[in-house]
Amino acid sequence: MEFSSSQKLCLHLISSAYQRCRLSEQICRLSVILTRSSSSSPSLRISISDTGIGSSLEEFQNLRVSFTNAADNWDGMLSIKTTSINDSEIHNYQINLKESGSSRITSLTSDSKNGAKFSGSEVCLSSFVNSDLLLAEIHSLLEKVLILNIPNVAIQLVSEDFDVPESRYEKVFLANTCKQLPISASSLELLKFGLGDYVLKHGNNLSIKCNSCFTSWEDLKVGVACCTENRLHTELVMEAVIVISNMSIQNTTCFREYGDKTEVLYFKDFSPCAMSQSSMKALKSIDWKRYGLHLGGIVELDGTALLEWENLPTDTHIDIVLHSYLKQYPMVIPTPRKMSQLERSIVKRAVKLSLDDLKANHSGDFLSSRALQIRNYAPDLAQSIAGLILSSSDLDFQRECFSLLGLQSQDVGTEIMENSIKEKIVSVIETNDKDPDKSKEIAPFLFEEDDHIHEPDVEFQESDFTYLDPDLDMF
Repeated sequence: MEFSSSQKLCLHLISSAYQRCRLSEQICRLSVILTRSSSSSPSLRISISDTGIGSSLEEFQNLRVSFTNAADNWDGMLSIKTTSINDSEIHNYQINLKESGSSRITSLTSDSKNGAKFSGSEVCLSSFVNSDLLLAEIHSLLEKVLILNIPNVAIQLVSEDFDVPESRYEKVFLANTCKQLPISASSLELLKFGLGDYVLKHGNNLSIKCNSCFTSWEDLKVGVACCTENRLHTELVMEAVIVISNMSIQNTTCFREYGDKTEVLYFKDFSPCAMSQSSMKALKSIDWKRYGLHLGGIVELDGTALLEWENLPTDTHIDIVLHSYLKQYPMVIPTPRKMSQLERSIVKRAVKLSLDDLKANHSGDFLSSRALQIRNYAPDLAQSIAGLILSSSDLDFQRECFSLLGLQSQDVGTEIMENSIKEKIVSVIETNDKDPDKSKEIAPFLFEEDDHIHEPDVEFQESDFTYLDPDLDMF
């Protein structure tokens, strides 16, 4: 695994420490501390420590850093302290990333734990990177990590120049707390409420929900899905959450980093990462118009996928998070070609199912383009039907129509009748605006009492993922 700079290496080391905390059954602390003394040394000391399960040398053996960048001048040395709960000692190592083979690792004298039971790791390095830029990158990473909503990890970020008074910066990142969740909450539930809090706090830039833009969690429209794919003894899980929110355009004090574009937040094995080309192709291949959305295009900006929308209301914003991870441990990773095909298929499936969930919960808000066109005729059609009913000389026919419409008296006005008929027409349109492969429901009649609507004899259920043929291009 090669990194283009020591900054990127630091982000990877933080993600690895977060993983060790996540796998622990205990409450864990992860600390990232950046310190320097301007007068004595221009280098920045970076310490990444955690109280997770402890690390192993295998985590560091394949690390590579490109040293061609003149601005990234450092010696390539990592100092590592680590111990697991069952170890009697704290193991100390030095790794020289400028070397290769077994000579890059030096074992140092271990420290006794004197019978104490604890686990954890610390990785230190010194570099001449810009501390402000590195701090901003780490801050952005940790804001995104909070979306995973892992409850047992508290993260501390500290930056200080000992020679500059009042230069100390400190922030604690905790799992989002806008919605209280049970301990048994699934990974998908945690991700759902993690993204919701991310939206309510404007990208986790706020410590609490923005009361200027949102009154409660119920302001958000949410769709979720989880898919699995089993292939080559590997179980790949893909979780997708889509949140649609509305923020008044009159509120100029709050802003979104990418304006009306949607940043697709992508996690792989519980770490934020850039979205792959195969996953972006999957997003392009989705029939967004089926859900009343018009995708204008996808822009890639520094590894971030941004979706551009056409005809999206100015007060509406869409947030999407995707999380892909291999369920078993240790991980059996398929070849890049097969993994690319797996990701493309499972991303498309997960996003479509989350859109279906969103539509099922808010059907009137996510009609397809075709349904929206049909619905435009509802007022005229309702007016014509109401006119036929009211102009009829058959009083029994009129009474039956009034009864079916739920109207109590024939003395009601034309407007009330038209509105009642229009509501039934729109209801029929929404019921029929579904994926034909998913629903076998019999479409309701406009004038049919609920007791007369028959359910289908056989209920159709979608199967889970089918196996992919590596030689078959499904898209």
